[in-house]
Amino acid sequence: MAPTVGCNFWKEIIRCERTEQSSQDNGDRVGSLAMHLKRKLSGIGSSIAASPKPAASKLNPWSSNPGHPRKRAFLCGVSYKEFKFKLKGVTTDVKCMKSLLLDQFNFPSESVLVLTEEGSHDGIPTKANMQKALKWLVEDCQSGDSLVFYFSGHGLRQPDFDEDELDGFDETLCPVDFKTHGMILDNEINATIVRPLKQGVKLHAIIDACHSGTVLDLEHVYNRIQQRWVDNKPPSGAYKGTSGGLAICISACADDQMAADTNALTGKEMAGALTTLFIQAIKETPRITYGELLCELQKKIEDAKITGCLNVGILDKMFRRRLLQEAQLSSSEEFDVNDKILEL
Repeated sequence: MAPTVGCNFWKEIIRCERTEQSSQDNGDRVGSLAMHLKRKLSGIGSSIAASPKPAASKLNPWSSNPGHPRKRAFLCGVSYKEFKFKLKGVTTDVKCMKSLLLDQFNFPSESVLVLTEEGSHDGIPTKANMQKALKWLVEDCQSGDSLVFYFSGHGLRQPDFDEDELDGFDETLCPVDFKTHGMILDNEINATIVRPLKQGVKLHAIIDACHSGTVLDLEHVYNRIQQRWVDNKPPSGAYKGTSGGLAICISACADDQMAADTNALTGKEMAGALTTLFIQAIKETPRITYGELLCELQKKIEDAKITGCLNVGILDKMFRRRLLQEAQLSSSEEFDVNDKILEL
């Protein structure tokens, strides 16, 4: 079977209109799912509260070892399975990323919140549920915490009217109900999970979506070719930094590029290219630096194109002969990418 590559958003212009389902039905559905998420989070909190712990462990309720820094992750995969522009690889992406966090980085399973459309996790990735999960991720964060936000799904752009963007566009993430309830803008993501980060708190975002380069609105973007950090502060002068913590984002492509959902890199199941290569790189080089990671991601994409694993003819036409995608690194502060080890 020939490898499949695609992002079906390019085939049509999405019309943001209501479906035949009434707004009342939509409201009931979102409310029900929101209640499910609330019960899940309450259950986690109850199980923690029910377990006797020494006083020192109150600072690390997500870790069985009171002396170990707290770890928490929110993983979100949106398939859009009821639409023409559905993605087939996000379920695989989320499962693989969760396994990486549990097996490679010792995240406790009870501290990983998952939203997918499969119904077997913690809820459906509606806009309301995603917003609540993002707030949960950084809630009461304290020094020593390591947080992860992972998203696999569609990303879009829209004109920026706040003069917050150097390129004039806001980047967005698309929940499953974005056609009726709207997208989640980079401004909101920054305010929700970047600004609250206190001194000593570390956040990693891994975003496998189109137009995702600066979707966290971080103030520094690394130029791999020039090997230097580029200023991404908003022209408006608005503050987009943290409250003393560190936010780092690894995204699938630049703001003006698209990302592939493909089986070319796995040989079987559909999966996001960034997710597949990110996991491969970490497993092959456990103590990989950020600089090494960027180079390895790009090398694997280029190798796939050269060897024919990716349908270059289709991609050249689809992306107007631009590079399929080039992984991006952005951060709330500059650091030596060739010295700093990626540790989640």
